[in-house]
Amino acid sequence: MQPTPITDSLSVAGQITREDIAALAKDGYGTIINNRPDGEEPGQLSHEEAAAEAAKHGIEYHYIPVLTNTISRRDVVAHQHAVLRGHHKVLAHCRSGTRSYLLWAASRALYDRESPLKLVAEGAVKGYDLRVLPSLVERLEAEPR
Repeated sequence: MQPTPITDSLSVAGQITREDIAALAKDGYGTIINNRPDGEEPGQLSHEEAAAEAAKHGIEYHYIPVLTNTISRRDVVAHQHAVLRGHHKVLAHCRSGTRSYLLWAASRALYDRESPLKLVAEGAVKGYDLRVLPSLVERLEAEPR
């Protein structure tokens, strides 16, 4: 697992293992955000197992599972709060890192008024396909608050 830096304090990655959690602690990560639903694929750590492993290493752990087609404003807000309140460096992960990046980009578009197309282009440079972002932001803006 190789984290992709998104900002100075936030990186995203695909599925992590127990060994990855220990390595993240050594690399100065203080917060892990798991955006992957339990049981998505056989063999992945459950969020309970990952949270216990993170606690052993003094890492704060948040479980905010999402599916791309059902991301809600509440999911975006929860992810944004976990990132902003994160200790030291923050790693958000899912199967490939895309959903984690998408949640961060949605918060930037919704709350910081950044251009979704600009965020899609930045994601592409880093190897992430965020083409769904403009329609996601449009759908989230239409959600009742």
